[in-house]
Amino acid sequence: MERKRRREPRPKKFTDQVINISRVTKVTKGGRNFRFSATVVVGDYKGQVGLGTGKANEISDAIKKATQAAEKNVIRVSLVDNRTISHETIGVQGASKIMLKPASKGTGVKAGGAIRAVLELAGVKDILSKSLGSNTKINTAKATLNALKEQRSKEHVAYLRGKNVEEL
Repeated sequence: MERKRRREPRPKKFTDQVINISRVTKVTKGGRNFRFSATVVVGDYKGQVGLGTGKANEISDAIKKATQAAEKNVIRVSLVDNRTISHETIGVQGASKIMLKPASKGTGVKAGGAIRAVLELAGVKDILSKSLGSNTKINTAKATLNALKEQRSKEHVAYLRGKNVEEL
């Protein structure tokens, strides 16, 4: 009796968005070697978001590698009322600084480029952002992730202080 093992395709729980694709050149004795570098953000619109980069000889392979790397680096973001962040924060990566501020209901995502992609895939619906310093796409996306990592919910702060949420 031979049993065939079937691989069921996993249901895709993350949506991915390509932030940046660039051509990378390596100059050797034999000439120039061209490869492609891709940066991808993945998220589920419910508080999980990840960022990854990949390099390959073909664009599609680079995007595939970047998506796999992003799915391995997923972080959990605590949202208030499933729409905004709990407090103002600044994320830094390299020379890029990103300031994130919570916003009132109906404001929308006031951000552009890579910052908007990260925030939307994280499920943030109302937020204000400001890019300070360098505007490199990869560094601004990483700085946004760093800012989201610094978020603390009321419950977490109360737990760290050894108090109830009502005592804060």
